Amino acid sequence: MKEQWDERYASPEYIYGTEPNNWLAGKLSQLSPGSILLPAEGEGRNAVYAAGLGWDVWAFDQSEEGRRKALNLASARKTTIRYDLLDLTGFDPGGIKFDVVAFIFVHMPVEIRENVHRRLTGFLKPGGYLILEAFTSRQLANTSGGPKTALLLYEKNQIMEDFPDLDFLEFAETTTILDEGPLHQGEASVIRLFARKPMK
Repeated sequence: MKEQWDERYASPEYIYGTEPNNWLAGKLSQLSPGSILLPAEGEGRNAVYAAGLGWDVWAFDQSEEGRRKALNLASARKTTIRYDLLDLTGFDPGGIKFDVVAFIFVHMPVEIRENVHRRLTGFLKPGGYLILEAFTSRQLANTSGGPKTALLLYEKNQIMEDFPDLDFLEFAETTTILDEGPLHQGEASVIRLFARKPMK
């Protein structure tokens, strides 16, 4: 899997573009900058955008090529991000807690999905926020990107079960139009979640 993403990201072109995901950008505009964790961040578009808004960014991905491009983008935009080389099960911030954790099109096998979702949102501060956008199984009928197997796509009930300790503020399955580089173009079926960790 790492080799697959390294090969994909080796292209000089930013395959998901250099501008942020619209759902993430809209939610960050509602929040005061703090610390944000971006798992499976790829080429860095969301991390660099958040850093430009004043967020303290900690991103990670398994792809060395993705990290290289992310750091190049950060340099070009005169921002600073922390970007570690890790897979989804290997992240440990050593007691640090985050104001936001954002899963933007982070698709993973069913055998690790629930554990990764719960473990990483466990690093939220009380009152911290989860921002998530992911493809649903209806995305198989579209040509706008995403995994080509239903096992890597999500249903609303799965997402509900993955985050039992969070308060869901906005939660919907919807159709959107993606314009995120050459690999995310056109009509898409997505789940969007904005949730908060209780203060207690």
